[in-house]
Amino acid sequence: MTYAPDVERAEALSRAASAAIEEIAGSAWPGRLAEALRELDATWQESADACADVAWRARAAGNSVLGLLTPEHVTDSGADPVIWQAYRHLYLSALRFDFRCRTLESLMHKVPVSVMNEDPYSEALYAFSRLGQSRSDGLAVMERVLVASSGHPKTVHVLLHGVWLGSLLPGRAPLLLALVGLLPEGGLNDPIALFRMASARRSLGQYPEALTAIGHALDLLPPGDPAVQADLVREHALITTAYDLSKRARASRDTTPS
Repeated sequence: MTYAPDVERAEALSRAASAAIEEIAGSAWPGRLAEALRELDATWQESADACADVAWRARAAGNSVLGLLTPEHVTDSGADPVIWQAYRHLYLSALRFDFRCRTLESLMHKVPVSVMNEDPYSEALYAFSRLGQSRSDGLAVMERVLVASSGHPKTVHVLLHGVWLGSLLPGRAPLLLALVGLLPEGGLNDPIALFRMASARRSLGQYPEALTAIGHALDLLPPGDPAVQADLVREHALITTAYDLSKRARASRDTTPS
């Protein structure tokens, strides 16, 4: 079964996220977003969807939630469960976006296992912290998350990010392709999924397919996110360079006397 959000709920969540984004330059937006999610009695999926997007926008605006919340917002269970969940999703997502795997892992060791059993997105972020350090034990955590999350796209993207970052993981490229395939429409209309796909194809030496994927990703990427565009352009350059080198090596072999 795949995750399918209710349309009316999705609209209410979008309004809550938009209200937080309107105040993104200030210091009160994390609390207001958390309160809005509490009023909606947000599920873990709904909280993850809203918090990941707003945490990314805040980082891009130079007002990361890491400067507004503290690690105690992740580990202190004294808050309302939905508010605690929102703070956890915001803070851990921001650590993920900054590639702070060790800090994320350390914090998650202080979160009760019972919470992670009820919140696959937080467990996915823990998996990211392990996968991003190329620790193969993160693969077992990833498998648990995949079963528990029922194809929730934001959760799959967290796992994709971790495998992509973990350059020394065994079977990394095929695993990236398998995870992309779990996304809606096989990730073919998702620029970030196509970016991960292109990286995997490059690692496998499938350069024409990699160029097709990254070209499609660049076409689909919405305007206004130069950092992501730069990552995609860098991947395009890596594919082109690797492809040129492979063609030169092949030509050299073909012309070398036996």
